[in-house]
Amino acid sequence: MRMRRKRNLEPRMQACADVLIARGRPCLNLKEAAERYRNTVDYAELFGNGNPVELEVGCGNGGFIAELAKRNPAVNYLAAEMCDNVALTAMERIKGEGIPNVRFLNVPAEILECSLPANSVRKIYLNFSTPLPEKNREKQRLTAPRFLAIYFRLLVSGGEIVQKTDSEQFFDYSLEQFAQNGYAVKDVTRDLHRSAYVSENIVTEYERKFLAQGLPIFRAVAVKTE
Repeated sequence: MRMRRKRNLEPRMQACADVLIARGRPCLNLKEAAERYRNTVDYAELFGNGNPVELEVGCGNGGFIAELAKRNPAVNYLAAEMCDNVALTAMERIKGEGIPNVRFLNVPAEILECSLPANSVRKIYLNFSTPLPEKNREKQRLTAPRFLAIYFRLLVSGGEIVQKTDSEQFFDYSLEQFAQNGYAVKDVTRDLHRSAYVSENIVTEYERKFLAQGLPIFRAVAVKTE
């Protein structure tokens, strides 16, 4: 079902301009996208410090990134969300809670490199990305090779992708793609909430729903190798 456009969307987006660093739309021609949206950020200027940078791709309503940023004030966080309706909810949450170390990109993952410098992100979080099980939609999965190549260029040496999902099929696909695209896989669990990794876990909105249904949560870390 199509999401209803939020009332006063554009004025509210403008009110969040201090935490929004990029807006863009999907482009089939990535060369065109690079020309239209190229505006590489300077992290020191953006955040006013030299702290390490981490990125969530598909931040939803911002609950995860808000809690992560509060737990780690000495880390700078970027939250990417393609849907402006959803990004607005997350931005208003961050502003409402007065969290200083989060900035947003209202862009699709395909054009993250238009804004973010190469070899600059310490960790990327993929929380409950849409599995898209249909074979003809494989290229749209956020762990498809074309996206893993983008993450690889953005990550520092030894940087990590942390994935959580409720879909075992998508999880197995992701593990295979990580291994085939320059990543070493570690910390794999097929039942996060009965594993040693649960103590550091931040439960997302979707995750809470899946847990209430008795579904296991799958988690893995993929490490960029040189």
